[in-house]
Amino acid sequence: MARHPFRIIGRLTWLGWIVLSGLVGFLFCCAGRSNDSRSRRARWLQRHCRRAVKIFRLDPQVEGQVPSRGLLISNHLGYLDILVLSSITPAVFVSKRDVKYWPVFGQFASMAGTVYVDRERRTQVGDVNSEIQQALDDGALVVLFPEGTSSGGDRVLPFKSALLQPAAGQRHPISVACIRYDVDDGNAADDVCYWGDDTFFPHMLNLLGKHTVRATVRFASFQATPTDRKELARQLRDEVLKLKTR
Repeated sequence: MARHPFRIIGRLTWLGWIVLSGLVGFLFCCAGRSNDSRSRRARWLQRHCRRAVKIFRLDPQVEGQVPSRGLLISNHLGYLDILVLSSITPAVFVSKRDVKYWPVFGQFASMAGTVYVDRERRTQVGDVNSEIQQALDDGALVVLFPEGTSSGGDRVLPFKSALLQPAAGQRHPISVACIRYDVDDGNAADDVCYWGDDTFFPHMLNLLGKHTVRATVRFASFQATPTDRKELARQLRDEVLKLKTR
């Protein structure tokens, strides 16, 4: 916290207030309801993500038609992706199981109805696909990052096809998105994207010290629905690459 310590402390306090109010809000809008659904939790998450992105003076710039249901396929640059996408539209996220155990953020992810994937247990894929299918059938927008990990934004990694079964030949609409970050007082790949050997808290503290973070999110619909998952993965990646270079 050597650089901009007062900015970091102020933003941490602000973040703490958002977390506290989010917990209280969850008790009123979601907890204990017999008709609770992931869609309701997604709307709860959106309200608080819209507040959280303001900590970074971030107002996402959106290009294209924002989807409201179905499956959304996106590139993945780090934990900020969830705040940005959720601030734009209510969504249910599919995330690696490790996130479940992150302090504070993991608790929020679980409360928001996140579908967790344990990459060490391939036999779990069927159960995860069933959860994704259920969320889609409930009318939710489900966000999937098929790269399986995050990057520094210079490329889009090959897409893994294992979790695309609910999309293959199904009736639910499919959309694609490409996220890009910029920062004036630093480098987006190092200071905004969370990838490689980054450690969560040092990275977050550094990010909180940045003056302003800019995010651009491009959306597009995806019309083809091949029944072969691997072919679908290739086509979806091609569409994300088109958005990236547009």
